[in-house]
Amino acid sequence: MIAGGCTNIAAHLPAMARLQPETAAIIFPEQNRTLTFRELDRLSDRIAHGLVARGVGRGVRTALMVPPSPELFALTFALFKVGAVPVLIDPGLGVKNLKNCLAEAAPSAFIGIPKAQVARLLFRWARESLSTVITVGPRLFWGGTTLARLIDGAAEQPFAMTDTGPEETAAILFTSGSTGPPKGAVYSHGTFCAQVAALRQVYDIRPGEVDLPTFPLFALFAPALGMTAVIPQMDFTRPGSVDPQQIIDTITTYNATTMFGSPALINRVGRYGAEQGITLPGLKRVISAGAPVPAAVLERFSRMLPPEAEIFTPYGATEALPVCSIGSREILGETAAQTDRGQGVCIGRPVDGVRVEIIAITDEPIPRWRDDLTVADGTVGEIVVQGEQVTRSYFQRPEADRLAKITDPAGGFFHRMGDLGWRDDRGRLWFCGRKSHRVETVTGPLFTIPVEAVFNTHPAVFRSALVGVGPTGNQRPVLCIETEQGSTVPRETLQRELLELAAAHPHTAGIDTILFHPAFPVDIRHNAKIFREKLAVWAAGQPA
Repeated sequence: MIAGGCTNIAAHLPAMARLQPETAAIIFPEQNRTLTFRELDRLSDRIAHGLVARGVGRGVRTALMVPPSPELFALTFALFKVGAVPVLIDPGLGVKNLKNCLAEAAPSAFIGIPKAQVARLLFRWARESLSTVITVGPRLFWGGTTLARLIDGAAEQPFAMTDTGPEETAAILFTSGSTGPPKGAVYSHGTFCAQVAALRQVYDIRPGEVDLPTFPLFALFAPALGMTAVIPQMDFTRPGSVDPQQIIDTITTYNATTMFGSPALINRVGRYGAEQGITLPGLKRVISAGAPVPAAVLERFSRMLPPEAEIFTPYGATEALPVCSIGSREILGETAAQTDRGQGVCIGRPVDGVRVEIIAITDEPIPRWRDDLTVADGTVGEIVVQGEQVTRSYFQRPEADRLAKITDPAGGFFHRMGDLGWRDDRGRLWFCGRKSHRVETVTGPLFTIPVEAVFNTHPAVFRSALVGVGPTGNQRPVLCIETEQGSTVPRETLQRELLELAAAHPHTAGIDTILFHPAFPVDIRHNAKIFREKLAVWAAGQPA
């Protein structure tokens, strides 16, 4: 079943194969390979038969370490079809984090390319839990088989999809670890189905459209939404360093109607497009997430789009998405000016079916929901959410659940996003930064996004980051600055002008320390989330 009665997220694929069998489901220009919806569905059926023959069936946790490719799409849908539980970990997390994540997930099966298999053997990943190994590639590793052999020996007939319930675990997706150790968010089939329904409804996505996803996880949503996914030639771990002409050529060659990109990618492509005077008349919508998108980046990229198109910046996280959404017209026409004055970044209104509340800031666990936890509109607090697209727990992390989940006596639970924000009188949410990044001074807390926005208005500033030096409650606010490439403004002049900006706003008037950093440390997934914890350590070591 699909839509309101979705019981297995993989059911979207055979449904689309019936609706548009000859339409391309995925296109890989780099490999000159295309699979139609019918071909992708049949290939995933054969893999599903092969997986079951190898003992990979319902409930079997399976580490999947395969880069974007036809095999990744077919394997993911095959695993869902058999009711197995893919374990998805960003390879950019680093060897130590990968080992810890795999030890925590304890997968019974490991499917990966030869490079991943070598690393598995070398670093002894999941050594005690693995019983099945499948290599995607020509080389056979001891104790396993190759995907090609698994397919060759599989039945050529439709696979009877496992009748999983909406509450049954579908996958474990590890967070990026940008504010702590990566944690495995437990996705149910119902969670995935709710996300697909929300994305379709919020952005009016229709079967037959063409998507250019530059983030692997979002690429997997495309076939479920009935879109053709065109996978660009790029290093997915470095979206901020893409070849912009390559992205633009792919959009125009394949008539993409939708594009997903991190703020870093949108910035790079938009700058190039502005320099070259490029337009992209076929795009209907652009979606950018992973971190706040500066208004200047939105404005620049918008110049390439037709008048009816818009850039949307949904708010969410691995644990819950989408939560809110807002378009570039509203941002550029109204909210950007408030952002520049230090009111936070407007993230829009909650999507249908999601309840969002703002509660008083605390680092302590909250066992049960009470209505008196909430704060008045206009007051900054922690964002908590409730809805079908919100994951219910972390895998094997009871302490993380205790800190992140609030039981609702009326049924269900709230998830604490770990983000700070406030609600305006029109029901819109404003993001003010991560709770763990707030700076606790003797005169009260300072929130990163409202503070940084003031300084980001300076044309010589590429980005800024507020950090605290010293003990909590008596922290000294320090502003770290990364300048625009090629900026010729002398440091002494820029420092003076930034201090003048600080003095002009009540919430930044107490900042008198500005440090210049050559290149902020950022997350590997989006190249946009600033590792402020690392900057704080660096700032503490600088001369006073």
